[in-house]
Amino acid sequence: MSNIRIRQIAQVGQDYAGIERQLRDVFDLEVSYRDAGGRPFEEAGVSPFGLRNHIFPIGNQFLETVSPKPDVSDSAAARYLERRGGDGGYMVIMQVPESEYAARRQHVIDLGARLVADGEISGSGSAGFHVHPKDMPGGINELRWCEEEDREDGAWWPTGPGWQSHKRTEIVRAIRAAEIQTPDPASVAARWGAILQEPVATDRAGRVTIELHGATVRFVEPSDGRPEGLGGLDLEAVDAERALSNADRLGVRAGDDLIVICGLRLRLV
Repeated sequence: MSNIRIRQIAQVGQDYAGIERQLRDVFDLEVSYRDAGGRPFEEAGVSPFGLRNHIFPIGNQFLETVSPKPDVSDSAAARYLERRGGDGGYMVIMQVPESEYAARRQHVIDLGARLVADGEISGSGSAGFHVHPKDMPGGINELRWCEEEDREDGAWWPTGPGWQSHKRTEIVRAIRAAEIQTPDPASVAARWGAILQEPVATDRAGRVTIELHGATVRFVEPSDGRPEGLGGLDLEAVDAERALSNADRLGVRAGDDLIVICGLRLRLV
């Protein structure tokens, strides 16, 4: 069984306040951390990258929205918005054991993949690096270790201390899948499998997958006319009827079990 966890998903969008309001009102979530341009705790904020963010716990995982700051004319996130034609998924952030982190980092380097923000997104009790999106297609993906890794609800450096007091699970309680859309699912999945050192498989619907601890990465061809990237999530629902009713009220429901917020397909499972 894999010991890699999908711990956090990041999406990128222009309407910082509107996206926060939709996520809160549809899923009854509560922000555990935000960096809106003020002083971040320690050095974990996104403000130095020209961004502001808010992070919602979903069970013991996190959904982050990053948005270009209004006074910043250029940032990686703004360029990503332009490439993908609007709001959408941005990052899959995976937790690995501290004991494996150095070897996994070296393995990525040995495969010829470039590291991004290596050492710039680390602090006390945690360290992480991004893999260049041309070397691990589908977004900017991160591997990170963090203290308290033996606990499902352990510390998570990007969201700061005390995040557990903001956890609300009345409507959704976990992220069960991240869906990468790409014109070549098999090839992209093979690259992810090589980097993560995990086997590639096929699910019952014939879709290419990689099974991680508690969640799946799924690779599909685009069906929305948009380019390669993180296109959707599966959310484990506690009260799907309530979520869909809220989504209807806000105009973000897109199907029998589907909600779209920030350009990301959120499927209730």
